[in-house]
Amino acid sequence: MGQLGKSKRVISVFVLAMFNVSIMASLRNLPLVAELGYKMIFFFALVALFFLIPCALVSAELATGWTKSGGIYVWVREALGDRWGFFSIWMQWVHNVTWYPAILSFVAATMAYLFDPLIATNKVYILSVVLLIFWGMTLINYFGIETSSIVSTVGVIIGTLIPGAFIVGLAIHWLSGGHPIQIPFEASQLVPDFSKPTNLVFLAGFFLAFAGLEVSAGYANEVKNPQKNYPRSIFIAAGITFILFILGAMSIAIVIPQAKINLVSGVMEALNIYLRKLGLLWLLPTLGTLLVVGAVAEVNSWIIGPIKALYTTSVHGNLPPFFQKLNKHRVPTRLLFFQAIVVTIASFIILYMPDISAAYWSLSALSAQMYLVMYLFMFISAIRLRYTHPHVPRVYKIPHPHKGMWFVASLGLIATLFGIFIGFIPPELVGASNLLLYESFLTGGLLIMMAIPLVIYHFRKPEWALNEAE
Repeated sequence: MGQLGKSKRVISVFVLAMFNVSIMASLRNLPLVAELGYKMIFFFALVALFFLIPCALVSAELATGWTKSGGIYVWVREALGDRWGFFSIWMQWVHNVTWYPAILSFVAATMAYLFDPLIATNKVYILSVVLLIFWGMTLINYFGIETSSIVSTVGVIIGTLIPGAFIVGLAIHWLSGGHPIQIPFEASQLVPDFSKPTNLVFLAGFFLAFAGLEVSAGYANEVKNPQKNYPRSIFIAAGITFILFILGAMSIAIVIPQAKINLVSGVMEALNIYLRKLGLLWLLPTLGTLLVVGAVAEVNSWIIGPIKALYTTSVHGNLPPFFQKLNKHRVPTRLLFFQAIVVTIASFIILYMPDISAAYWSLSALSAQMYLVMYLFMFISAIRLRYTHPHVPRVYKIPHPHKGMWFVASLGLIATLFGIFIGFIPPELVGASNLLLYESFLTGGLLIMMAIPLVIYHFRKPEWALNEAE
C-alpha cells in the first residue's frame, strides 16, 4: 500500500475543491435560482445536506474501492449485476441529451445580446443555434479533436468566475448607491410555503446543479490523507458554489422582478440593466462572449466523455455491433451520431412550449430525473457492496462498518426519490394549456430512455462481446 501511495501524484485539497466547483458552478443556473427569491438559501442547504454530501461521500468510497475505469458501470455491475450496470451507465449518459439543448439555449440567448437582444426569446432562432452548435461540436469530435482538460477548465473559469464576480460587484455598487431593488427582504420569505407544491418545483434544478461529483470521486485515490481531505474538499467546493450561486442569483433578483425573470437570458438582462445605469453598456458584448466561451467549453468537454464510458460496456457485449464501430481516431462515431439524433429530437420541445423559459425548464427537469435514476442505483449498490464485498480495501471509507453507510446512503436515496417526484410538478411558467404536453414529455421521455437499455440488454447476443484488446 505504501508503494502504491508513493507512485501516485498527490492532489491538494484546494485543487480538488476547484475541480468540483468547475463541475457544479454554472452561471446559466442563476436565473433559475433567482426565481426562488430568499427561499434559495433554504433550498441550497437542503440539497447540500441530503444530496450533495451523501453523493460525494458514497462515490468517494466506491471510486477508491473499485479503481478500474468505468465508474458507475463497474460499481453497479459489481453490486447488482451486468444488466443494471449497463442500465446505470446508460442513464448517466442519456441525461445529457436534454441537458445539451438546455445549456445551448443559454448560449443562444447570450449570443443574441451581442447583436440583437430582441431575438433572445425567438424560438426558431434558439432552436437553430442549439442544433447548429451541437452538430458542429459533434462533427469536430468525429476527428478526435477534444478540448483538453486544461483548456476546458480554463474556459469554464473564464466563463463562470469572471462574469460571476463582475455581476456580484455590480449588485454591491447598485445597493451602495441607494438604487431601488426588486426583492425587499422579509424574514418570512426565507422558508417556503410547503402547502403549495409549486413552491418546491424549482428544487429539481438544484439536484442537477449539484450532480456530477461521482466524476471527481475518481481522484480521491490521489488526495493525501483522503479520509479527512476528500470530505474537506467537498465542503470547500460546496461553500464556494453556495456563495457564488446565492450572491449571483441575488444580483439578478435585485434588478429584475421575480415574475419577469427569464430562465435563459436572465443573466444578460441583469447585466444590461446594471451596465446601462453606469454608462458601461459597451462592456456587455465582452461579458456575453465570456459566458458563451465558458458554456461551449463545458458542453464540448462532456460530448465525448460519456460516449466513451458507454462504449466500454461493449467489452461485455452490451452494445450491438452497429454502435461499436470506431474510426481511425478511435472515436465511436455511430454512438456520437445517435447522440446527436436524440439531442435533435429533444430540442424540438423548444417550439412547442409557450416560451423559451418553459422549454428550458422542461429540458432541465427531464435531464435531472434521468440523472437521479442513476443515483438511486449508486446508493443501493454502495449499501450492497458493504455486505457482498466487505474485504475490498477502500482508500476512503464512510465511518462505521454498516450504520454509517446505511445512514448516508439512505439520506441520498430519500432525496433522490423526492427530486424525481417534484420534477413532475409543473411550474407556473408552463401554463395550464401546456400541462398535458409537459407531463407527456417528462413521463414519456423518462420511460422511453429507461426502457431502451433494458430492451438492448434483453436482445443482446454472445457475439456482441468485444475483445478487450481491440
